[in-house]
Amino acid sequence: MIKNYLRSAIRNIKRHPFISFINIFGLTVGLTCCLLILSYIINERSYDKYNKNAEDIYRVTRIFYSAPNVESLHLSSIAPAFGPRLTAAFPNIKEMTRTLPAGTTSFRYKEKLFNEQNTFFADQNFFDFFTVPGLKGDAHKALTEPYSAMLTPEIAKKYFGNDDPINKEIILGGNKHAFKITGIFSPLPANSHMHPDILVSFSTLNDSTIYGEKQLATNFGNNSFYTYLMFAKNENVGRVRAQLPGFLDKYCAALGAPANLKVHNTTSLTLQKLTDIHLTSHLDDEIEENGSSTRVYIFSAIALFILLIACINYMNLSTARSALRAKEIGIRKVVGALRKEIIAQFLSESVLITYISLLIAFGLTVLLLPEINNMSGIKLSFSSLLNWHILLPVLLMPCVVGLISGIYPALFMSSFIPVKVLKGLFKVQTSAFSFRKVLVVLQFSVSIILIVATTVVFKQLQYIQDKDIGIDKDHVLTMQYDGGLDKQFYAFKADLLRNPNIENVGRSSRIPSGRLLDDQGASVLEGGSFQPLKVDLKQIAVDEGFIPTFGIKMAAGRNFSHDIKTDSNKFIINETTVKTLGWGTPEKALNKQIKYGNVTGNVIGVMKDFHFESLHQPIVPMILILQPYGRLSIKIGGHNIQSSVSSIRDTWQRYLPTVPFDFSFLDKRFDELYRSEQQQGTLLTIFACIAIFIACLGLFGLSAFTITQRVKEIGVRKVLGASIPQIVTELSKDFLKLVLIAAAVAIPVAVYVMNKWLVTFASRIALSWWILAAAGIIALIIAFATISIQSIKAAMANPVKSLRSE
Repeated sequence: MIKNYLRSAIRNIKRHPFISFINIFGLTVGLTCCLLILSYIINERSYDKYNKNAEDIYRVTRIFYSAPNVESLHLSSIAPAFGPRLTAAFPNIKEMTRTLPAGTTSFRYKEKLFNEQNTFFADQNFFDFFTVPGLKGDAHKALTEPYSAMLTPEIAKKYFGNDDPINKEIILGGNKHAFKITGIFSPLPANSHMHPDILVSFSTLNDSTIYGEKQLATNFGNNSFYTYLMFAKNENVGRVRAQLPGFLDKYCAALGAPANLKVHNTTSLTLQKLTDIHLTSHLDDEIEENGSSTRVYIFSAIALFILLIACINYMNLSTARSALRAKEIGIRKVVGALRKEIIAQFLSESVLITYISLLIAFGLTVLLLPEINNMSGIKLSFSSLLNWHILLPVLLMPCVVGLISGIYPALFMSSFIPVKVLKGLFKVQTSAFSFRKVLVVLQFSVSIILIVATTVVFKQLQYIQDKDIGIDKDHVLTMQYDGGLDKQFYAFKADLLRNPNIENVGRSSRIPSGRLLDDQGASVLEGGSFQPLKVDLKQIAVDEGFIPTFGIKMAAGRNFSHDIKTDSNKFIINETTVKTLGWGTPEKALNKQIKYGNVTGNVIGVMKDFHFESLHQPIVPMILILQPYGRLSIKIGGHNIQSSVSSIRDTWQRYLPTVPFDFSFLDKRFDELYRSEQQQGTLLTIFACIAIFIACLGLFGLSAFTITQRVKEIGVRKVLGASIPQIVTELSKDFLKLVLIAAAVAIPVAVYVMNKWLVTFASRIALSWWILAAAGIIALIIAFATISIQSIKAAMANPVKSLRSE
């Protein structure tokens, strides 16, 4: 029986190649989108699961509160002293390990000198947590001794070529420390939340010139250490979470905090599952940019919608051409076929077509994945789809899709009454509220939503590009500042400024495009005493060159001056600080006294507000202190950029011959902040075009079939004097009404969804009416163009040919 069903299905595909092509092509595109997005979802959900004990590992994070239950800062790293105390306080913690990113570090081997961005200090048990193979040396002992280091093969080849690196030494910075290579480790997989290239033994930090043993044991303020805990299998981690507030209060009281102070009301520790970091963690100091569970849900929904549109095509075209198969069904029933057998026949056809589409979709996925990887920067693999727990559902998917696509046509056509069919009394239903029209409305609703989403994303990105963020980010070269310049910085600066195309030089702890994380606690003088602020005042340590280098405008007062020695205890704030503290105007804020950290001084200047962070973040209260370190920024004029960079490089190498010259431009750093949104916009555009194309493909087939059914009517209209435009309008209007209804359905949904997306930006566009109207008009134009191809052809046909049999 099944063999007969398949033979009949193949015969029917050959008999109606045009309709079969539309069905197979639409389902192929839909299934290809599903497979591509499925590989993306598998990749996103696989992060850190390669680790042997992934389900039992948790990262410790720290929250700070500006008021009870008012979170002001959530860090994914904590202070170094917490780790050992946690293992001592909770015996159900099996192991603890810590890592400390070293930032930009320069290493030298003989004449080779490189800056490294991914150097981490790591505890000796690092590989108990992160399951990657050691390629040379004993990975579990290689980080035991101070000044030992492990490299990835790529880094080893960069320094040592084809020589064996074991027991050779690389020099940190300007002949400061020598590190012996004790092992080579395989790079952490792409689906890991961090990717160290060099691991340096954590015990090296005991050196007081690097960090200090006492600091490691007693420092609760330097929250730079990523701390991971491993619990026993099936351990009740929730019980440990509940005890963390008491743990904080106990240890802080032991360190001298007042006994009645509940420390957990000002700061708290939390536990974050290792496998949840990539999709759910977006804290203030992540090691790398993480993914987004929301994005996974969005693209999953898009894949399902595109597949749904393809299924709707199948339903519409199958029911529309039911008249062509009516006699076949009538004869089958007359010779004894039961309704369930006819339903099985039609379902087998839809399942067969879906399996053909899936085979083609597999091939397209293999071809398209490399392009998707190049475009997105993500490493998606076709092999991820070949795991049995993924492949089995994928191979069963055509049965589900085939049933969804075929069930309505099967039920519809199996219900035909043989007597009416064989007497020629059967007519396809064309009522105003037919299910087929509902499906067309659904198709175009999804397409219009995607058009609106794509337009809004690109308008927001354009807004970001065009918005005046309050600083001049063009032609600003930034790089890591090196302490070797401290004693000769002003000579170095003077040498740079001798080039007329170099306009300003400044130093700062952080630069625009980064995050504002530093806060030392502030008090303001009120009523004769200093009162602590209930808001965070984010700090940037700068020199007098910071403000002119970034073109920051002053609202009142002055900049710091190198010639005024007392400026070391003066402050510059921004307009948001003035508003937050209720000081009225910038002029009234001048000379107000602030105690910030251990420094008491007065305000000498107020900057106009500017966006230091991305436009996702609001402008926050900010304070500048005169204490330069961390980053060097150089403003270059708009001409002769390359020669200016060469001049800077020559000057740098003259002063710091043992430090590599690595730099980036500030505008590129700002662009990187919105890279995920740009990728999202590109992918949305692709998917919107696919959805519209499939919808139009179905509309093309449906209109072609409908017009074929009305050939004689068109002939009569032409004989009675109807013009071509009148016939085209008559044939198109019913379909265009459906698109208008689709717009009415889609626009409220699109408004809701895109407003939800826009609120993730502190600065954003308004959702203009013209965007919504344009989406509807675009859908109408595309639909009309699709229908017109068939309508014009029918309207221009000779009526004699259609009426000669009458």
